[in-house]
Amino acid sequence: MSRYRGPRLRICRRLGDLPGLTRKKSKKQNPAGEHGKQSRKPSEYALRLEEKQKLRFNYGLSEKQLLRCIKTAKKVQGSTGLVLLQILEMRLDNIIFRLGMAPTIPAARQLVNHGHVLVNNRIVSICSYQCKPGDNIKIKEKTSSKLLVEKYLNFPGLANIPNHLQLDKKQLLGKVEGIIEREWVALQLNELLVVEYYSRK
Repeated sequence: MSRYRGPRLRICRRLGDLPGLTRKKSKKQNPAGEHGKQSRKPSEYALRLEEKQKLRFNYGLSEKQLLRCIKTAKKVQGSTGLVLLQILEMRLDNIIFRLGMAPTIPAARQLVNHGHVLVNNRIVSICSYQCKPGDNIKIKEKTSSKLLVEKYLNFPGLANIPNHLQLDKKQLLGKVEGIIEREWVALQLNELLVVEYYSRK
């Protein structure tokens, strides 16, 4: 399945708050669909699937991309769930979103795809580019690029910039200081259920 282009609030009603997907809030409380109001106890599989879907939709990944990230995380020493979150948080589109340079991850992806973003003074147009500690992320020296990002910075998607990132608003320059810690991940999620979901497939 390719990237999701359908109604975003519908996904949020089903999975809960996804700050990377949309800033809008639905007035409706029940999950979307004909049987949304019916309350029934979800199975263990349904719980694991839901957590996996939260990751997919929040970070805007296809099933193939998420599976690739899981395989990479399993090769690294340490907690697979935490490593997986760190891999996703260090994606270029997510870093731009967390710096407040874009209101959502899809908006950040558009900035990257259209060549507005420089990493270490080189244009990078790949959203999945893995940022590393020490990387400098700058907006292109172009009036239209700067005006767009300045407008976004006045209304950031999330209130706080995580402690592994630094932002210079005047120069529109972000710096990756280190790897994100678990408590700074904005998504309410049990990552162990995601690992379990893929280990049983």
